Amino acid sequence: MANDVLVIAGMHRSGTSLITHWLHDCGLQVGERLVGAGTGNVEGHFEDEDFFHLHQQILIDKGVHPDGLQPPEAMTPSAREQAQMRSLIAARNSSFPQWGWKEPRTCLFLDTYSALLPQAKYLVLLRDYQEVVHSLLKRDVALLDNRYEAKSWPYRMAWKYFYRSIRLARHHRKHRERYLQAWLVYNRMILRTLDQLPQHRYLVVSYKSMQSQCAEVFNFLSSRWSFRLRYKKFASVYRSELISRKADVAPMGVDPALLAEARQVGASLQGYLHRSQQRLAAMSAASVDDRVCA
Repeated sequence: MANDVLVIAGMHRSGTSLITHWLHDCGLQVGERLVGAGTGNVEGHFEDEDFFHLHQQILIDKGVHPDGLQPPEAMTPSAREQAQMRSLIAARNSSFPQWGWKEPRTCLFLDTYSALLPQAKYLVLLRDYQEVVHSLLKRDVALLDNRYEAKSWPYRMAWKYFYRSIRLARHHRKHRERYLQAWLVYNRMILRTLDQLPQHRYLVVSYKSMQSQCAEVFNFLSSRWSFRLRYKKFASVYRSELISRKADVAPMGVDPALLAEARQVGASLQGYLHRSQQRLAAMSAASVDDRVCA
């Protein structure tokens, strides 16, 4: 019997850790060793360490920063790297009848994984480009604050009252466009994969919709995709105070062409999100009808 495999795909800071935390609590095997908590993810990343290290090594071998936030447009793993990916998948399949993983850099290799896992299901997480860029910048700020918090009192005071505002303004100008470009690369790959997948193999959600649709998503995973899970409310893992708010990324020199493309890609992905929400609503309505008839 074929394994039930769930690929949890989404750009960095798109709510993938939150969703995977929920799925982990519902009983999905998402990794025997998980990347722990860190700045920006105090509840934990819920990333399978084996996929995490493999993806980082592929990026390093190709001369790309392992954080995955400066990716080229196209990146095909070598034959050796694909063999490593195949071996990792085989190890998971031999250990677990149902399993999944979340690691944002997966998005950069979706073409390869689509070939290696022809029957896998895809749970895709979307988040607005402005929110993602703001969240990445906010995490950078927290890292800088933590670094200076560990220094002596004079350095802390100089940072807080003088250098901080100057450094952060420079950091925002330097990285705002880079993070927007990364959002585009990741989400183009997601869009290309969705364009090629049959509808029954993907579900597109957002962390915002999960607050009201967790039961519907759970039922979809259980009924349509046959994952054997135990229901937990999404509210058990959701903490609103940890969610970054939207901020305008357009000012101060961001390429208007990039912004226009981000809006276009976002609109195309919203179409997939809308169709997925319709499928969830139809399934929910059918369940109500069945209960009424019973």
